Amino acid sequence: MPSDRLDTIYNAIIDGDADTATVEAQAALKEGIPASEILYNACVPAMEEVGSLFERGEKFVAEMLIASRAMNAVVEILKPHLVDGDVNIIGTVVIGTVAGDLHDIGKNLVGMMLEGAGFKIIDLGANVDPAKFVDAVRQNQPDIVGMSALLTTTMPAIRTTIQTLKEAGLREQVKILIGGAPVTQEFADTVGADAFAPDAGSAARIAKSLVGVA
Repeated sequence: MPSDRLDTIYNAIIDGDADTATVEAQAALKEGIPASEILYNACVPAMEEVGSLFERGEKFVAEMLIASRAMNAVVEILKPHLVDGDVNIIGTVVIGTVAGDLHDIGKNLVGMMLEGAGFKIIDLGANVDPAKFVDAVRQNQPDIVGMSALLTTTMPAIRTTIQTLKEAGLREQVKILIGGAPVTQEFADTVGADAFAPDAGSAARIAKSLVGVA
């Protein structure tokens, strides 16, 4: 029965069926299935599969967003049970859309994917000044700083933010992952980022590699 319940949650998340996913998660908890088991044996594998499907062109952004929301709905149910449980956070990520850029859908989707992969997310929002990234790194000691730019005119703010982190003596403490529609691997190399994620589907996989998790 536990396996069947987890399979249902897994498939519901992939399908973006939040109602079924949450009902099944609540039922699983009542049956005594540990929240950590639901998270790591259903939620995380489901989001990994969604990411893979997206990378292969078998799912689109809208479908991916719906799946992520379904996963988040389940995680909200699990959170009270995870606080005291044996759940390993694999890393902390500070994310934000850079200064001058108000777009946040892509950034939000990346945050959901990273959270689904086991990262603690500190979301600074959109139009984030370089100094705010610096403050967040000082306060939270993250493993990764994730920056997105959806406009070519705001891409230079990525470079500025990285330079500001260097000037603050914090650059070597974090890995920097960047992305966004106009951003490329070549640009990432030019500005000195550690990694580039071409889409939200690959962001979690790349972030895991940055912290040494297969």
